[in-house]
Amino acid sequence: MLLAIDCGNTNTVFSIWDGESFLCTLRTSTHHARTADAYFTWYSTLVKHYGIEVDITDVIISSTVPRVVFNLRVFADRFFGCRPIVVGKPECLLPHLPRVDTGTQVGPDRLVNTAGAYDRHGGDLVVVDFGTATTFDVVAHDGAYIGGVIAPGVNLSLEALHQAAAALPHVDISKPQNVIGTNTVACMQSGVFWGYVGLVREICTRIKEEHERPMKIVSTGGLAPLFQQTVDLFDAFEDDLTMHGLTVIHRYNKENS
Repeated sequence: MLLAIDCGNTNTVFSIWDGESFLCTLRTSTHHARTADAYFTWYSTLVKHYGIEVDITDVIISSTVPRVVFNLRVFADRFFGCRPIVVGKPECLLPHLPRVDTGTQVGPDRLVNTAGAYDRHGGDLVVVDFGTATTFDVVAHDGAYIGGVIAPGVNLSLEALHQAAAALPHVDISKPQNVIGTNTVACMQSGVFWGYVGLVREICTRIKEEHERPMKIVSTGGLAPLFQQTVDLFDAFEDDLTMHGLTVIHRYNKENS
């Protein structure tokens, strides 16, 4: 069985697979100081709660938070007796090597998303990930990651307004009924929501112009469904893209190591 771990800035997600069969997902908040023992206590408690019989033999990790990788490695080695594959490390093989500037460090989450998207949709596509940051990743016709765009995330923008302006409250994102807000909360929601609709449209349009080939646009991430219903340029929504990408990279490493 495979344990795929996606550690982001906000949440850490464990996904358990038996071959090609998905079994379950476990989610917790990301904490830099969480120990290997603490990971196992949380993991084993939930697995027992769900009544799942597991026998983990392989672990693959993607983490945008470098500080947690060490303890996740220890967790995999101590409790499952395996050496995990860590995306972005030299020992991790990629199905398609990125074509970016020499020395550029590409976030492992972006490599994973592009691997998963290419496996499902082929090349010439843009992956828009609505996460802590809003990222746009471009996949060439042959599956290679060739660059992209990083913008502040939706919730990060709302939080920045609240932190920088004493009179502005903390609000949650939602699609406002009208562009013109009639109170402070509605004005903030309208500015961020419709501002991001414009941002996504403009960046995707310019990427298509630069790429000079027909492209598909795939959305993913926690807030993607909110924008999927409004922005008509998306060809597909993938709620499990990162986990699928991890299984693709894991399979490639098993077949080629």
